[in-house]
Amino acid sequence: MPIIEQSKYDLPSIMHRNRHISTIYAAMFKKFEIPKYTREKLELSDGDFINVDFIINNSKKAVILCHGLEGDSRRTYNNSCSAYFQQKDFSVFAWNNRTCGGEMNRLPRLYHHGAVDDLDEVVKFVMQKGFEDVYLIGYSMGGVQLLNYLGWSEIDERIKAAVSISVPTHIATSAAVLKQGFNRVYLKNFTIDIKRKLKYKAAQFPDFINRDQIDKISSFDEVDQYFTAPLHGFASRDDYYERVSPEFSLKNITTPVLIINSLDDPFLGERCYPRAIAQESAYVYLETPKYGGHCAFPVRNSTYSYVEKRAYEFFESCKGTA
Repeated sequence: MPIIEQSKYDLPSIMHRNRHISTIYAAMFKKFEIPKYTREKLELSDGDFINVDFIINNSKKAVILCHGLEGDSRRTYNNSCSAYFQQKDFSVFAWNNRTCGGEMNRLPRLYHHGAVDDLDEVVKFVMQKGFEDVYLIGYSMGGVQLLNYLGWSEIDERIKAAVSISVPTHIATSAAVLKQGFNRVYLKNFTIDIKRKLKYKAAQFPDFINRDQIDKISSFDEVDQYFTAPLHGFASRDDYYERVSPEFSLKNITTPVLIINSLDDPFLGERCYPRAIAQESAYVYLETPKYGGHCAFPVRNSTYSYVEKRAYEFFESCKGTA
């Protein structure tokens, strides 16, 4: 029954007990130096590519970082996590989904919550470097990709454990919550960013993507219905939400994984706290701090957040059990 009933996350400052202040500060105002990565263009099996940023500190153990929606390898939460694990003598690999990281990909395809094939190619890229112990950390959408990867794929025994942070385990519920109140600000920003990419894609592939339809987009629902779903082989937005929600893949996971979802996360709906699944699973751990916002979890008098420290602690606890 791996539910963490009492989170060790200490109360943040009074200001950061507001879910929106915590979330917006972490996303827009907190700064953390970008690590001095080496970047390699990873050629994919379908003829496309993604960029992987990495630092080799230890030839035996590595952590792979998976970024969130419209993020990239150099977002603040990734930078902070990377620095923390470098201090703990890990090699770090931070990969960029297609269209992310400052370079547009070759094919019409973008990225989505179920893009486990790309994550699988990143994992194989890391494995080829000879690491003995590999760990995964995913934020938000990256956490969804991570959980689906663990639930859908045959997992190499060298993958020892994973941590998924601020993760919408039920996509439709999360999408509904983001339409409410102030949360619509986050949704609007996502919509603006993705429309910009879709316009670029329409210029690349005018016979494949309808530019006029992009100009008519007024909601994120329309992004998923008219572009995300058909571009990636789903019948509709609802089909996409259903098939990529980790709620339906968690039961297949046989690698230790910790889900950290704060109860005040403005991106998460009621079905994004899979207590029943965690109670029945020997591998899926669930921790639900009262505070933390979305991908924030600030710690007083520290440049790091709670989640990278908690991830390291979880990985240490899993040694010899995976």
